[in-house]
Amino acid sequence: MAMQKYGDLHEITKQAIKDRGVELSDIAELVLFLQKDYVPGLTIDRCLENVTHVLKKHEVQLAVLTGIQLDILAEKHLLEQPLQQIIEVDEGLYGVDETLALSILNIYGTIGLTNYGYIDKLKYGILHQLNDKSTGKINTFLDDIVGALAAAAASRIAHSGA
Repeated sequence: MAMQKYGDLHEITKQAIKDRGVELSDIAELVLFLQKDYVPGLTIDRCLENVTHVLKKHEVQLAVLTGIQLDILAEKHLLEQPLQQIIEVDEGLYGVDETLALSILNIYGTIGLTNYGYIDKLKYGILHQLNDKSTGKINTFLDDIVGALAAAAASRIAHSGA
């Protein structure tokens, strides 16, 4: 397979997320928040297992790495204007970050979309921290990616029927 020349994309993706200050357990907590009322006895371990499964999908890995790279380039002021400013301030009408997140959600159907909309609006858990502009970090894409990963994992649990 041609992609093997880049190394283990699953491990690279997990490390890229971690390097941006997000642990997979942070995403699992979002999954638990989304599904705890619908799945009796749901554990954080099961949520983490589902996050890991979502991250094993090649198209998810590429979406995650693309979004993180754009955030990093914006932090380094390496994008041309007006895109630099738009991503830097997370312009409200700039929807490319959500569009990238939707590519992750489409894997698990419409329930993923409703979970994502809910968690994105609420800014629960790690999403609140990622949206804190006072840190100097640019997470225009990462916050939507993390929300999408959580929504996709929650949807995977919902589809499993238990």
